[in-house]
Amino acid sequence: MNRREALLSGAAIAAAAVVGRAQAAEMQHHHHAAMANTALVSAAADCIQKGQVCLNHCLYLLGQGDKEMAACAKSVNEMLALCGALQSLSNQESATQPRLAAIAMDVCNQCEEECKKHADKHDACKACGESCNACAKECKKIAA
Repeated sequence: MNRREALLSGAAIAAAAVVGRAQAAEMQHHHHAAMANTALVSAAADCIQKGQVCLNHCLYLLGQGDKEMAACAKSVNEMLALCGALQSLSNQESATQPRLAAIAMDVCNQCEEECKKHADKHDACKACGESCNACAKECKKIAA
């Protein structure tokens, strides 16, 4: 290796180190910013998971002729749509997140109330209602 190659190699290594530090700082900044919404994203995801189980249970019972589950199925279906949007926008740190959180809080509270009517008979409704309560609490923290 001649002197010129050694200097160019040294300059390339130094440039890579500077770029690496800048990228690490950028990632750390994004990591800290994303941490602010972790609880809300998790609560919305839990609502979605438990809501899907509840909706499936409601649809099964409706198919068996239990019309009492119609209102529960409707409220869970609305909650699923809102919490899916909330989870997506929270992950993106959207500027609309606080306004959507306010709406999602209302929908989660309504879903919880409907699920409470069936919680003593159906574990799926109980779990959905509890997850809606937790999500509504997280929404309230940032709701506009």
